[in-house]
Amino acid sequence: MSRSMLTPLRALRANPLRLRAITHAASIHTTPRLAGPTKSPGVPGESDAQEDDPKQGGEGFFGTLIYGSKEAKAEGLVAGDPAHHPHSALVGRNKYIHEKITHSVPPASRDAYLSAAEKYYEALIGKGATLGGIKVMGSWENIVGDVGSFTHILEHQGYKGYDQSLRGLRRDPELSKLQSDMLAHITSRQHQLVSEFSFWPSSPPHDSGYPDGGIFEMRSYLLKPGSLLDWEYAWRQGLEARKKFVVPVGAFFSQAGLLHEVHHIWQYPDMETRKRTRDQAWTVGSWSNTVKDTVKLAYQMRSQIMVPTPFSPIK
Repeated sequence: MSRSMLTPLRALRANPLRLRAITHAASIHTTPRLAGPTKSPGVPGESDAQEDDPKQGGEGFFGTLIYGSKEAKAEGLVAGDPAHHPHSALVGRNKYIHEKITHSVPPASRDAYLSAAEKYYEALIGKGATLGGIKVMGSWENIVGDVGSFTHILEHQGYKGYDQSLRGLRRDPELSKLQSDMLAHITSRQHQLVSEFSFWPSSPPHDSGYPDGGIFEMRSYLLKPGSLLDWEYAWRQGLEARKKFVVPVGAFFSQAGLLHEVHHIWQYPDMETRKRTRDQAWTVGSWSNTVKDTVKLAYQMRSQIMVPTPFSPIK
């Protein structure tokens, strides 16, 4: 093995948690077969050199760890050189880009804002096919935390879809007018591009049947730079405990805007159920370990309680 390959492996051995994180992240695209494929003798066109070259993508554990699986390489999720593996490629689903939009609205403008926002986002949904396939995942009003803020999450078909949506919105007179009418009622806005964690795709549109759509909790964590891989590994283990009682609506990490931030969105019928569910998670040992491991990686934590707007696709 060359000196260039030994160096990153020594670094990984020095940090067992990171090695475990990379191992589990890589296993997302690892085929269950650890042994090499059985070749049929005498079949023309088979190239032993190509099949056995680890740089073509690994079938086994170490080939996948160092070079990425063949499936991941075919999908363009993993670069050929291990030095070119961003953490986001290891932990992300890499299928969609989501846009988290936050609007701050004065109390006196709340009703007028909601009316204008409903017209804008419903028009956006109706024209999504001509705007790069854009979709509205959900829209919420914050009632605990940043009260007076509204959160909207849009789904784009990757960065290409985001670019198409951006150009289409600027060229559509109707949508531009509806957006201007909505923005007239806000004092500030923030946009953040986020990706889904690979282990939990976002929930599709649904009606939970809870009264008024129940409540949603968005928990956000500002991480220490470089700790995303460790966070993903620890939190994914804890999710096994939490999902016995409740599953997240979405789990994201930031890509543009405020960086090194992760968001988890949960849905409950009410606040009492939220308390009971969170208490139940502590009865599972792995959850306490997750809290212990993740709290060391975060600079800041916050929780916001939200309710769905009347036009939210998720309720």
